[in-house]
Amino acid sequence: MVQRRTRQQISEIMRQVKSRDTRPELAFRRALWARGVRYRLHDPQLPGKPDIVIPSARLVVFIDGDYWHGNQWRGRRHACLEAQFVASPRAEYWVKKISGNMSRDRRNTAQLLSGGWRVLRFWESEVTMNLDYCVETTIRAIRGDIGVSPQARLPEQTVAEFFAGIGLMRWSLQKRGWRVVFANDIDPLKYEMYKANFPDADQHFHLGDIHSLSSDRVPQATLATASFPCNDLSLAGGMKGLAGKQSGAFWGFVRVLKEMGRRRPPVVLLENVTGWLNSHGGKDFLDSLLAMNDLGYSCDAFILDATHFVPQSRPRLFVVAALDVNCQPRVADAPSFYESKVRPKRLAQFIFLHPEIWWNIRDLPSPPHRRVSLTDIIEDLPDDSPEWWSTDRAAYFLGQMSEKHADIARRMIAGTEYSYGTAFRRVRHGKSMAELRVDGVAGCLRTPRGGSGRQILLKAGKGEYRVRLLTPRECARLQGVDDSYVISVPLNQALFGFGDAVCVPVIEWIADHYLNALVTAGIHGRPLYPYLAEV
Repeated sequence: MVQRRTRQQISEIMRQVKSRDTRPELAFRRALWARGVRYRLHDPQLPGKPDIVIPSARLVVFIDGDYWHGNQWRGRRHACLEAQFVASPRAEYWVKKISGNMSRDRRNTAQLLSGGWRVLRFWESEVTMNLDYCVETTIRAIRGDIGVSPQARLPEQTVAEFFAGIGLMRWSLQKRGWRVVFANDIDPLKYEMYKANFPDADQHFHLGDIHSLSSDRVPQATLATASFPCNDLSLAGGMKGLAGKQSGAFWGFVRVLKEMGRRRPPVVLLENVTGWLNSHGGKDFLDSLLAMNDLGYSCDAFILDATHFVPQSRPRLFVVAALDVNCQPRVADAPSFYESKVRPKRLAQFIFLHPEIWWNIRDLPSPPHRRVSLTDIIEDLPDDSPEWWSTDRAAYFLGQMSEKHADIARRMIAGTEYSYGTAFRRVRHGKSMAELRVDGVAGCLRTPRGGSGRQILLKAGKGEYRVRLLTPRECARLQGVDDSYVISVPLNQALFGFGDAVCVPVIEWIADHYLNALVTAGIHGRPLYPYLAEV
């Protein structure tokens, strides 16, 4: 049995870890000096105090420790940084500390590039295993033999937000170090909610149809996000797919990327309903990814359900596409090779059956276990609040239930404590029916069209019951939005906005476990040159 180190033993080991003049750094410096390169060390006037500064080439070099700067978990084949510390009693401390170091590395790299410096970052493990390669790469960077790469825009962590809606993509990403420099949406009512929460909207928001959007209006950015309309990818929209008027906006987005040429962002995040995967027998999804491949992007795909984070069932399909990545295809002899908590069987089968797609499948951790229930997000409205329906209307609602659902409601009413359920009205065999859900999770928020998409709340117990619609604030909470989000628009406008938005903690999870990790990996092992405005 392996014995755990004591806290004192761990502290002693940590005290012996050097932040500079490490063995890999000394070996690198000696090899560089032997090649005739002269340099300065640890310049305190530059962001991050680079390990090596070569003023004649305006080049700085960092030799980053794998542990402290967030690469050791990859070397140990973990799916994420958190997995490295799963057995540590101080896991939260170490994850926070190392994540902070990674964030600072990205920020310092961006500042150096904006100041006109070339930047090279190597992992200590890279230097140890392949010293000659690291030295040769540095020599080539000094000579200018390596061309400009779109990876140089990675550390900026800027975002061009397409189909921006009410701004929940921005709300999520800016908490994880990203900064929106452009946004676009066609809906003025959604823009009204966006602007109420982001006063700088007028500086970067373009209101209009993406099919009419000139690529010249889109600035350079690290990341483009596109939560394009789902209407034609769902049963409610007739399954017209990407040929439909609404979901076909995806092709307007592709056109903008194509016209941007070398200015296009190095990373793209796409989001839509899981019906995208099956639309037209999978052809629409295939065409989407091949279109991204044609623009030079490799692709990854995964499915996340908001129910892992909030009490709302909301499965969504995500694609991360990346330019100029060093990826080696993962060869599999069965679809199960790709299966995981975020790549269920049907997605794994699609990946396996389409080797013509340029894939870049990354390991991802399992999503977390939800800690909140429907009860936790309910507003405590007084019994005489006008939001509660009249007795007749509430009774009519119960009368719309099938016998199975009505029996569940009766048991709730007979309970000694209040409990909650949600319901949608659906047409079954030509008749409007109220279908009740009482597992502590709300149904997927929708955009209310004709009233059918509005989710109903049943409060029952102690021999009584009350019925009303979910409030806009409750819908916001179901999307993981804290109460600082301003809601100052009419009910249906707010419900439409939240029903068409992304779930905040889902996007935060993607930023933590995919996007930020992608940036950290992308700024290592290659020279980054200051990116000119028009290249």
